Amino acid sequence: MTQPASPAQQGQTDAGTRPASTGPRKSDPADGGSPLRNLWVRADIRTLSLLGVLAALIVVGGITKPDEFLDTRNLQLVLTQSSVIGVVTVGMTFVIVSGGIDLSVGAIVALASVWATTVATQEYGFGGILFTSVLVGVGCGLVNGLLIAYGGMVPFIATLAMLASARGLALQITDGRTQVVTVDGILDMGERDAYILGVPPLVLVFAAVTVVGWLVLNRTTFGRRTVAVGGNAEAARLAGIDVRRQRLYLYLLSGLCCGIAAFLLIILSGSGQNTNGNLYELDAIAAAIIGGTLLSGGRGTITGSVLGVLIFTTITNIFALNNLQSDVQQIAKGAIIVAAVLVQRRTASTT
Repeated sequence: MTQPASPAQQGQTDAGTRPASTGPRKSDPADGGSPLRNLWVRADIRTLSLLGVLAALIVVGGITKPDEFLDTRNLQLVLTQSSVIGVVTVGMTFVIVSGGIDLSVGAIVALASVWATTVATQEYGFGGILFTSVLVGVGCGLVNGLLIAYGGMVPFIATLAMLASARGLALQITDGRTQVVTVDGILDMGERDAYILGVPPLVLVFAAVTVVGWLVLNRTTFGRRTVAVGGNAEAARLAGIDVRRQRLYLYLLSGLCCGIAAFLLIILSGSGQNTNGNLYELDAIAAAIIGGTLLSGGRGTITGSVLGVLIFTTITNIFALNNLQSDVQQIAKGAIIVAAVLVQRRTASTT
């Protein structure tokens, strides 16, 4: 019986995995090159398409509200708002690439933000708030990972339960009230004086998380194992990958990103609220999808997910500047998601 190829033999890339071959294969002029080259070409086309959409939105914003949209402060605001959901999306991309889903990210952000802004926590200053945010995020990710990887629960159900539990606990902690941050170190990071060469600190953190996420997914064994598990979990198991442990690590990673995002949100808003992170799970999933990540797993790109976040944030900003109703904005986002999924299905059917 022929054993499935190992992940290393499958030649994984940022756009997905290359089918295992039985021997050397020369490029066929009829198909336009090797399968690996075709994968890279499709990835480049997808990235260029997203850049084109983002450029078109910038043009629209510049035409409709040139003085306001192209203002430096507004562009800084767009990038700052992208930072919080962007960090969450990086973690979500890893989970979806592995074939999973995490519906609890928004609730985890809310819980981490309110737990980190209690009076008792703020007594420990900047470090206490940061540590608590990350610890709560990782703790929730650990629960999700244990239930899914070792408890055998379906990711949809396990993370849905975490969503309800985390939201309820956040409401219980705050009693429905906003918790105002009084730590100067946190408040100062949100001021313009803290900007580095005109770039807000939150954007720098987002950029760092993006770079690290890209390197981990595309240049490490952890990333190759993630793609392998999402492509075919049974084949990955037979190739020697501990699938359950890998899934646990992925939900820990998602929780870590939620904890970092919660800290960024505390800096941005100067408070902790049980309503923080509302619908973040949908925004993160949507950004990953339009960025080229397959919901079925096995293929994804951090670059595409980040571009997806920027596209959605830019749309929101343009609608706000033009005083358009939020329902029209949601319809526009829905249309973009449907179009992205249809493109994915068409691409998959031709491969």
